[in-house]
Amino acid sequence: MDRILVNGNGPLKGVTHASGAKNAALPILAASLLADGEHTFRNVPELVDVRTMLRLLAQMGCEAERLEGKKKHVCQVKVGGALTPEAPYELVKTMRASVLVLGPLVARYGRARVSLPGGCAIGARPIDQHLKGLKALGAEIELAEGYVEARAKQLKGAVVAFDLVTVTGTENLMMAAALAKGRTVLENAAREPEVEELAKVLNKMGARITGAGSSEITIEGVPGLHPVDHAIIPDRIETGTLLVAAAITGGEVLVQNAVPEHLEALLLKLRETGCRIEARDGGLWVKGPAKLSPVNIKTLEHPGFPTDMQAQLMALMTVAEGTSIISEHIFENRFMHVAELRRMGADISVEGPTAVVKGVKGLSGAPVMATDLRASASLIVAGLRAEGRTEVSRVYHLDRGYERLEKKLRALGADIRRVKG
Repeated sequence: MDRILVNGNGPLKGVTHASGAKNAALPILAASLLADGEHTFRNVPELVDVRTMLRLLAQMGCEAERLEGKKKHVCQVKVGGALTPEAPYELVKTMRASVLVLGPLVARYGRARVSLPGGCAIGARPIDQHLKGLKALGAEIELAEGYVEARAKQLKGAVVAFDLVTVTGTENLMMAAALAKGRTVLENAAREPEVEELAKVLNKMGARITGAGSSEITIEGVPGLHPVDHAIIPDRIETGTLLVAAAITGGEVLVQNAVPEHLEALLLKLRETGCRIEARDGGLWVKGPAKLSPVNIKTLEHPGFPTDMQAQLMALMTVAEGTSIISEHIFENRFMHVAELRRMGADISVEGPTAVVKGVKGLSGAPVMATDLRASASLIVAGLRAEGRTEVSRVYHLDRGYERLEKKLRALGADIRRVKG
């Protein structure tokens, strides 16, 4: 099992870039099921989760592959002919986003059999809102032997009011409603940039969607869609992680291919810590302060502070001069990295959904274990500042969401390497 070794060795400096967004690429790949023909997707990150989605599409009967050579960030999906509308447990258990094929399959093929999802162990992430929405559109839903079985001769437009904000639920229903008969209105919809990106792709395919990026999305169903050629937006969470890595080392880094508008809540907090940040050269430039100021954060649905940046910001606050309060309001188990940061000398106490982080003068390298995707990144970020060697195990979590993060950090001057086995 791979490990990553980090030796804290001073400020990061230089230029790097953000890869394509994993959380945009996965629903867009699933959306290819909605139209026969050859789809081309560009700026697709090389990640385990993307490989899993391509394998899932191929197993159902699509021709799904990543091009090699200079076009390695290009994926092609050819849809047509016989298709098996089933997502088996073997694939879905490793990646919760596999459930995104449910809506397209029911809308296009009239039936779907999808295993209940897996993914990171960061709390309950049920799909009841997906199923509630599909039922409202006229699908018959059964749960049997760990699978969701859905059928519908023709989905019909309806008003769907989500009981809570759900990104994948919004995306699944948006894809299903694209081919439904009549108008669908999604109320209390997720507002993330990745939801907007999916709507943009669906509209390029011939869908009629308005309101994406707001809490109410309207979809006018159309009889059919056509293939698309589309470049994926940059990954805002990878961008944020690179900015925090620069900040914790007091470095100066330019992250190219970044969209400031997607990171407003994070940028606000980084500026409060004392960081200087500017939009520059099609990206974001950051200069970390000599002394970090503490900040308080509360994770919320977009446009609030993203839960996917909570662990990384906590690592930053472990060496701030003062006390920070971090409240997690999205996932109930997303403080599992706290115990590992403590092993490195961090002073953190947890009471329910709130963590109190008292800044310390320095961290010490230690063997630590990643518990989920973003926890992996937080431990690496902490290791960049720690004295001595930090050994992060179980980094297969990291590979689900970051494209060769250690290589990008090494190019900025970090003493970091991957050890195989």
